Amino acid sequence: MSTSRHPVALRLEGFVGGDTRLLALVMMLPLIDGVFPALILAGALDDPLGAVQVGLLIFGGSATVAVILAEMTGGPREQAMIVLLVGIPLIVLAAIQAALAPAIGSVLDIVIFERFAALVIVAIAAKTASATIGDYLPNPMVIIGLGLVASIDPNGAAFTVMDDPALVANATLAAVVGVAFALAIALSGPYLRECMDIDRFRFGSAVALGLLPLSMLGMAFGQAPLAALIVAGVFAIDLPLDSSDDANDATDGDSPTSSLGALTDGGDSDSEFDLETEANEDDGDSDPGPYPGDDSTDTNGRAPWL
Repeated sequence: MSTSRHPVALRLEGFVGGDTRLLALVMMLPLIDGVFPALILAGALDDPLGAVQVGLLIFGGSATVAVILAEMTGGPREQAMIVLLVGIPLIVLAAIQAALAPAIGSVLDIVIFERFAALVIVAIAAKTASATIGDYLPNPMVIIGLGLVASIDPNGAAFTVMDDPALVANATLAAVVGVAFALAIALSGPYLRECMDIDRFRFGSAVALGLLPLSMLGMAFGQAPLAALIVAGVFAIDLPLDSSDDANDATDGDSPTSSLGALTDGGDSDSEFDLETEANEDDGDSDPGPYPGDDSTDTNGRAPWL
């Protein structure tokens, strides 16, 4: 059930090859294409809940789930080691990008760049939901390149470091949440491969990812993307409860005692009751009663031979 043959995933697998490199490409892509710094500058990581939302949608999401469950080989321990091998540098790079975000913003018109970053996220969400729609959309790298050209402003260039430690901590938290999510998927992989529909989760996470740029642009969506991702995860799980219930019903229906009902020893209960009644009546009729010479004196309180 967990196998996903999405064309985008197949192209990435053929282009990159190898479990570690494929997972690294999927999880580090937001750091490469500039989406993560744009989210930092757009204020998407101003609070810890926003950091959790960005971590699950940007660093986690359906692409990470599909790579771990459908493409990676080995047991849970080997997959967890690969996730940590990719995740630790990811956390470090996310913290560095958060610290250098003001320097990046000093050479860009952040308002224009935010719009292009939102278009990149929408394009990724559309490609995730449907490969057919994705064929008609430009590559996200092309969009982010056009955004850099349109928003670059070298006049105000300055090498400044983020002076808000809380924002750096939230950016690091987002990366940690994404790595923890991937680690949980790797450790629970044997169970999830049996009961999780990746394509269903992929579509739901695409909807959640499509809501994220709307909240970036100032629309009052709040934590709706996170809620949509949770709902997608719930509906992607198919617990095997129906088969066990059917088996129990079949067992109860085939029970010998249930087919016999109230019958006992192959007989009819009404006929047995009639036979017992007739036997009692015969016993009552066969009682001869006392003879005329018998002593009818009450013998209560004395020995029977007296």
